[in-house]
Amino acid sequence: MSGTLYLCATPIGNLEDITLRVLRILKEVDLIAAEDTRNTIKLLNHFGIKTPMTSYHEYNKYDKAQFLVDRLIDGTNIALVTDAGTPAISDPGEELVRQAYEAGVNITSLPGACACITALTLSGMSTRRFAFEAFLPSDKKERKIILESLKTETRTIVMYEAPHHLKQTLDELYNFLGDRQITICRELTKLHETTNSFTLSAAIDYYNTNSPKGEYVLVIKGVDIKELTLKKQENWQQIDILAHMEIYLSKGISKKEAMKKVAADRGISKREVYQFLIEKDV
Repeated sequence: MSGTLYLCATPIGNLEDITLRVLRILKEVDLIAAEDTRNTIKLLNHFGIKTPMTSYHEYNKYDKAQFLVDRLIDGTNIALVTDAGTPAISDPGEELVRQAYEAGVNITSLPGACACITALTLSGMSTRRFAFEAFLPSDKKERKIILESLKTETRTIVMYEAPHHLKQTLDELYNFLGDRQITICRELTKLHETTNSFTLSAAIDYYNTNSPKGEYVLVIKGVDIKELTLKKQENWQQIDILAHMEIYLSKGISKKEAMKKVAADRGISKREVYQFLIEKDV
């Protein structure tokens, strides 16, 4: 029988934020795959755990995942841990999980600390719907595409940022999203944890005089759905109904369905669209 891959959430700061189940599994498995063994050894030493470790990180994630999957197939039980928080969330562990699934290996996740959820609950913003963006891409073109897409994101947005990139990211968010509400969480669960709610412009002013230190989670208010709908309707008003209809008809959509879509886009009734077309003898 194959072994089991255990995805073990570890503390994001305070070492007390670890579950009894994770501690038991870390002691019982045959091997711990750690993103950085130098960080994980501190955790293991704190709790007196002597299980052997191997490194599994961004730069060896494909080949090492295959090695670990082979071990799992042979019956080895392996615990996967990241530097902090839940494995496979903005983490190379997702590749190991993917390969393990393809190989039919048993996988289970042991829940625990996760920075994005901790920040979201502290933010004071809507938690019913949220979009997790992790770190913005470093590639300029890809980064711009993501930021453009966030302009119309109605869900609360959660992202990570390092201190040396924070000011640049705040500037970009302001330029793309406008002066949104943002909650900035720093050093979550640690001694110097702080949570501040700003507008983006106020956050930029604050960090122009206060040097960023520590790891950050940014929680940004999404666009109000009513405001977004109104803005879209205002944009459609810039063309007349005939031109609006032609956009849909040119895509092969039936006249009846096009009328429905035009009415929805403009926030008017289908009857009003129909009456306009009658008057224009279309």
